[in-house]
Amino acid sequence: LRTLARIRSLPEPDLPEVASSVAIILDGNGRWAARRGLPPAAGHRAGARTVRRIVEAAIDIGIHDLSVFAFSTENWSRPPDEVDALMEIFAETIERELPDLAEQGVRVRFIGRRDRAPEALQARMTGMEDRTELNTRLNLWVAFDYGGRAELVEAARRIVESGVEPREIDENVFAANL
Repeated sequence: LRTLARIRSLPEPDLPEVASSVAIILDGNGRWAARRGLPPAAGHRAGARTVRRIVEAAIDIGIHDLSVFAFSTENWSRPPDEVDALMEIFAETIERELPDLAEQGVRVRFIGRRDRAPEALQARMTGMEDRTELNTRLNLWVAFDYGGRAELVEAARRIVESGVEPREIDENVFAANL
């Protein structure tokens, strides 16, 4: 994150070549809060604010796709009060950031499952996607209730349900169901 902040302050001609796609796994917010004697929610809120700075830096340096792994399927096993706080933080962040992101040309898409999120949060996610769907400056992919293992299981289920014979399953069939 510090590197992105330094790059953000470089004059335009000195910008380095950057990847067009970058993925970030948000991890350690609870540990950050614990080291400071704060509740986990304080760490998650600080992490949400950091994402805003990352998005702005990504725009400045010309990244086209930024993926943020924000809430994994495994996060549901956290204590219920922490999960509730995370859902509240997601909703607050969408409300706070949507107008600026839309104005800056960011297109926001959520990947993963939404059906387990509170209905109000699902509505905000959909609203954010709808409001930013025509923007092209940066694609912000927010992985919510997403996990690689869960995706593999769902792909396998779709293949089985579609009636594909086991001997017909290859990488292409599997990839088409991810």
